[in-house]
Amino acid sequence: MKALLCTHYGTPDELQLADLPDPAPQPGEAVVRIEAAALNFFDTLIIQGKYQTKPAFPFSPSAEFAGTVESVGADVTDFKPGDRVLGFTGYGAAREKIAVPAKLLTPIPDELDFDRAAGLCVTYGTTLYALKNRAHIEPGETLAVLGASGGVGLAAIEIGKLMGARVIACASSPDKLAFARQHGADEGIDYAAEDLKEGLRRITGGKGVDVIYDPVGGAYAEAALRAIAWEGRFLVIGFASGEIPKVPLNLYLLKSANVLGVFWGAWTERDPDGHRANTAQLLTWAAEGRLSSHVHAVYPLSEAAVALKAIAERKVMGKVILRP
Repeated sequence: MKALLCTHYGTPDELQLADLPDPAPQPGEAVVRIEAAALNFFDTLIIQGKYQTKPAFPFSPSAEFAGTVESVGADVTDFKPGDRVLGFTGYGAAREKIAVPAKLLTPIPDELDFDRAAGLCVTYGTTLYALKNRAHIEPGETLAVLGASGGVGLAAIEIGKLMGARVIACASSPDKLAFARQHGADEGIDYAAEDLKEGLRRITGGKGVDVIYDPVGGAYAEAALRAIAWEGRFLVIGFASGEIPKVPLNLYLLKSANVLGVFWGAWTERDPDGHRANTAQLLTWAAEGRLSSHVHAVYPLSEAAVALKAIAERKVMGKVILRP
């Protein structure tokens, strides 16, 4: 089988397309023929050794996939060959076939295609955990989404609307804001053209934002925080800007605000039942057409470097999919 391999830390162009033996399932495992593997921003970091997860070499990027069960090992009773499934593995999915513990797989509804299913787990899973389990967002509250046109940003807009929030999309260009509005954002701020703090205060009539969803970091984190509402919640999702902000703690004190870390990957291991329940909810919404799981572009495995560079350069709106 073909597999995209990272043999040493480096750039996307240094990844290698190699031939590997087909995997065989061990007890408790299933082998899945991958139809679509999704890429995320952290894939650009993991191949450089800049992510908290550091797999042994060689490894494949891509943490999530959708495909068809090809074979199962002993003791696997929940799945059989031919079943359509999605899975989250942390890394390793940029290949034609993968052997994974069957407990990591979830059936895909017939109404959902492989491309959209592959891009559902990480961004939407992270976002539902953030808004539901961490921020406990309530109908009628305001939600500001930084990096609103990216994968997690789009997920935050769509899930925020489903949960009854008034969503303010914050992005760096008019076309990105237009994309966010197409997916449900009520308001928009172009923070390349307008001061983010003043824009958020203007839209909320001076009250401030109840929940801030920040996958960007950098200077925008403090600017958004300065427009948080009394007892607001600041969700730390990630640092796509490449800069981890150093925010004065007095800003949280002055608004009795909470800063909430969102480490979805670790939570899925600590609370597998909660993760399964959230995934089931996401699949139901997606099958009903209430989540877009928008695919920006699809690339063959051989063009993975082009796909990763597009993500790193922030040219992607929605998800990027590899088709092995």
